[in-house]
Amino acid sequence: MLVARYMMINFRNVTFAYANAQPVFDGFNWSIGRGEAWAVIGGSGNGKTTLLMMLAGLRVPTSGEINVEDQVIDRPRPRTGLVLQEYGLLPWATIKQNVSLGLKVRNFYGPDGRHAPVEHVVGPIEPLVEKWLKRLGIEAMRDRFPAQCSGGQRQRAAIARTLVLDPDLLLMDEPFAALDAATREDLQNLTIELQREQNLTLIVVTHNIEDAVFLGLKILVLDQPPHTAPIVIDNPQAGEPGYRLQPAFFEKCAQLRESLTHYSSVRSTPVGLVHSHA
Repeated sequence: MLVARYMMINFRNVTFAYANAQPVFDGFNWSIGRGEAWAVIGGSGNGKTTLLMMLAGLRVPTSGEINVEDQVIDRPRPRTGLVLQEYGLLPWATIKQNVSLGLKVRNFYGPDGRHAPVEHVVGPIEPLVEKWLKRLGIEAMRDRFPAQCSGGQRQRAAIARTLVLDPDLLLMDEPFAALDAATREDLQNLTIELQREQNLTLIVVTHNIEDAVFLGLKILVLDQPPHTAPIVIDNPQAGEPGYRLQPAFFEKCAQLRESLTHYSSVRSTPVGLVHSHA
């Protein structure tokens, strides 16, 4: 018997517009199941980062609502983690100090449900920080400053700083764009491992076709705004070992490339795509 997946995230008739501009999203509905891995791809200025910022509670829809775990999102949510392309590390703090920063802030406020989950337990942070430094492979960098680390090491520190806060939703905005190819693939593999270990709901924004195909079990394609309905490509082999070397990977990349080219000028559904109002 099929069991319906619990929808952790629901966009309900969401419209968003910047001042004196046409809507980026207009009556947009979209649902994401708990534990799913999504990639969001589209051209520059097509609303990818706007979508992520609304999910993070850093932008509020003009109308409609976004629900995460049945909670309307109108401010940052304690269990939503956000990883940015620029890392966001404090240059005057060591890697260990950067990783521990969020926990120190949470312990300052306590379990108020706004800055930290109500179930958050205030206590020693050292074991948690050491656990994630080790898991991300940067324990040897703990006393270095960000400027003394490579781009990959800085991104690992940014991911550790996020995961130490025990999120259930991980948002990533172009997290691998500034990295060389080998480091990018290594961190993508690690991201998939962590998503599965922690049962995270993962949403990665990217402009890179290969990144989207490897990371997203489902791929949301954003064409020219305004976006009125999600265009979704199913990608069931995403994240599997060796997927990048399989013919299916190159075929899926070709399908996604064709859809992006098509939607740059025409707003209709090419073969192989699913228009979903879920």
